[in-house]
Amino acid sequence: MTPVEVVVLALVAGSVAFSMLAVVGFARLPDVFARTHAASKSETLGALLGLGAAAVAFGPTQAALKIVLLAAFVLVTGPTAAHAIVRAATRSGETPVTDGGSDHLGDTASASTNDTERGR
Repeated sequence: MTPVEVVVLALVAGSVAFSMLAVVGFARLPDVFARTHAASKSETLGALLGLGAAAVAFGPTQAALKIVLLAAFVLVTGPTAAHAIVRAATRSGETPVTDGGSDHLGDTASASTNDTERGR
């Protein structure tokens, strides 16, 4: 096995591990907020590792450059989509499942004004 194949195998193994972690988190966590957090963070890293494995396997070619651009796209859009989903859930009235604690955001997540307009 060549060193490049070892690196590709390690990246693919990491990709599979983080993708599985995302699936487990999505299946086991109690609400949309925790599920979105688990799915977006783990799956973004899993996708980046998988794309990294493909880029290393292709070597310095035009395909590898396209893969790097795709990885940058995934890095930006994954967390942005998760934020949009959680914000929509908050605005629709969903509340996080807590163990007796309080919602630290209060009503600020659904407000359309910023802190300076509220006098803070």
